Amino acid sequence: MIKKLLSILVIALLSGSLWAQEAAPESRPQRTPEEEAIKQTTRLVRELGIKDSVRIDTIYRMHLKYAKFRQKGLTRAENIERMNAIYAELKQLLTPEEFDRFMNHPAEQPRHPRGANVLAPNKQARPTEPQQQDRK
Repeated sequence: MIKKLLSILVIALLSGSLWAQEAAPESRPQRTPEEEAIKQTTRLVRELGIKDSVRIDTIYRMHLKYAKFRQKGLTRAENIERMNAIYAELKQLLTPEEFDRFMNHPAEQPRHPRGANVLAPNKQARPTEPQQQDRK
């Protein structure tokens, strides 16, 4: 009798929790390539204080090109290639000082492609030594 009551109680609790859960909200709405390019360009221009409208337009067109490319559903390796291409193109569009500020913006982690194992110039890899425990 107790087993029946316990099983009924468990079933009631589980079914109640299923009904109480709402459908998961859709992930945030996807931006169009144009919206993404405007956002990225605005952020870059604000970070670096770029005033030249010709350069701003060139940077916008570059961001738009890569935003359209990104919508194709890329693999991780393709995304790393895309980011490397963006950095290479920005290196051509920005002055060396601007590019350095862009890559080492203080509000964020230094921008390096995730797939690249790049150590900061000031940091050196430290060899790890295995922990030895004396058991006596």
